[in-house]
Amino acid sequence: MAKDRSSTINRLKRIEGQVRGISQMVVDDRYCIDILHQVQAVKAALAKVESTILRDHASCCVADAIASGDLTEQREKFNELIDLFDKVKR
Repeated sequence: MAKDRSSTINRLKRIEGQVRGISQMVVDDRYCIDILHQVQAVKAALAKVESTILRDHASCCVADAIASGDLTEQREKFNELIDLFDKVKR
């Protein structure tokens, strides 16, 4: 888990740099299509981070709730996932 967290943090730092680069592209009045390509790259990178965090949540938090046998905790984790998927659909 610590290795995954470190990898996720590194990926987020790269994304942060990409976003700063996009901002500079706008300041420099770069070609719109070039800017849009970079925006798409950031969106794809964020989607990978989102998937990684979701996978970690399912393999740790949700799995722990299932293993605990606590129905309240299981429902809570299940509802968190449903709420997240609802937000993604919007």
